[in-house]
Amino acid sequence: MKPFAAALLLVPASADAQDGGHDFVLAHLGRFAVFGDRAGVARTGDLAVMRAFQVADADFRVGGQAYWGGWSRWRFDCAARTADRLDFASVKDGGEEAAPFPDDAPAYDAAPGGEAAELLGIACGEAEAGSPGVDSVAEAVRRGRIALAE
Repeated sequence: MKPFAAALLLVPASADAQDGGHDFVLAHLGRFAVFGDRAGVARTGDLAVMRAFQVADADFRVGGQAYWGGWSRWRFDCAARTADRLDFASVKDGGEEAAPFPDDAPAYDAAPGGEAAELLGIACGEAEAGSPGVDSVAEAVRRGRIALAE
């Protein structure tokens, strides 16, 4: 197994199944509030993998179903400053997580100020640690929705 493939195994696919043990920090605020989970960062040399939780506003619905948002697993090359979103799994209101579906788009340059660059900064240890992070998905949703409403 390649060293980086082993690092992917260190980032659990359902780390949120037992809510808690996270260290979410707000990475980007735009259409969604995006939190990087510092607790799940796995590094192998210049490569880092991290999960991010995307919070939707309180009125976000698809087909009548309310959603909190969703999880994405990202891979970053800290030296090349590239980002690759590996998958996405929606999370219904209340916390039920759907199976992830792959994102097969190739890695791309993480443009300064964008969501990918902000997440790269967290995963690669470039962002300031700041205040203690949020330790649960439900609290990230609460705080993300407050930030989106402001």
